[in-house]
Amino acid sequence: MTWFALARALLPGVLMCVVIALASTFLSEHYGGPLLLYALLIGLSFHFIHDNPKVKIGVEFCGRTLLRIGVALLGARISIEQVTQLGVEVGLVILFALVLTILVGVWWARGLGCTREEGLLSGGSVAICGASAALAIAAVLPQSKANERFTLLAVVAVTVLSTIAMVVYPLAIQALQLSPAAAGVFLGGTIHDVAQVVAAGMLLGPEVADTATVVKLFRVMLLMPVVMVISFMYRHQQAQEAQEKALPLVPGFLLAFVVMMLMSSSGLIPERLVQAASDLSRICLVLAIAAVGIKTSIEDLLKLGWKPLMLFVGETVFIAVLVLVSVVMLFAS
Repeated sequence: MTWFALARALLPGVLMCVVIALASTFLSEHYGGPLLLYALLIGLSFHFIHDNPKVKIGVEFCGRTLLRIGVALLGARISIEQVTQLGVEVGLVILFALVLTILVGVWWARGLGCTREEGLLSGGSVAICGASAALAIAAVLPQSKANERFTLLAVVAVTVLSTIAMVVYPLAIQALQLSPAAAGVFLGGTIHDVAQVVAAGMLLGPEVADTATVVKLFRVMLLMPVVMVISFMYRHQQAQEAQEKALPLVPGFLLAFVVMMLMSSSGLIPERLVQAASDLSRICLVLAIAAVGIKTSIEDLLKLGWKPLMLFVGETVFIAVLVLVSVVMLFAS
């Protein structure tokens, strides 16, 4: 197939995702609310077109290829200098909370009758960076209808819970009278999505917002090693699905993530290009989540039941309590 023929085949599905992304952006900018959630809900309403062969190939391209490009470009917004400013103690607290939340997610998933894949996906999305982490982890898990449905639930759950946390956590911080530094670490270490972290921090002042953003970027940086480990866990199963003898030890989009991060840290990428890469990453992720919505049936989503939802709520409460206790002990000393 020539490049022209491929582009022509992809065009209908990609344009469908673009229209959904534009509509979602308009709603988010004019009426407020999470952009990814709008893209997801609008995409769900167009599920009826997914079986159309003219649309399906472009939707699949957005849901897989553009997703990986968006994750890779996230690396441009992170620099090693930002991370080193946190200090060893704060870094260890965030790392410990992240690892323990994922492990608890897998454990609770087993107790609720969910699969290990669902535990990894839910725990990773709560522990790292919400919808972006859910999509990145889903990209290296075995591809199945059940995992696609759970990924969609993950995006909805972490987006809604992150928005609730954005409002509730600043009120809790004021009631507990935490210092700006402690407040910033708590917000950055617990809220799922970057946008909600910044918004919650700004409610308490620029100092809190700056600390919260750096802590959150550290969590985003940990996305790469987590996804790498999960990819290695399922490497042989993915190879069987692809009918290949072996797959790369590290997926290409994760290598690109590391390269982007190193280039940003070394100053090889100008500030305007860092911003452009961040904007392009957001665009790719919005298109990807629109595609995920189109691919998923609401009827199939409802079949998941209440147990997976409780998994996300429990993990959110767990990481919040764990980080809060750690922060109080750390900054009290």
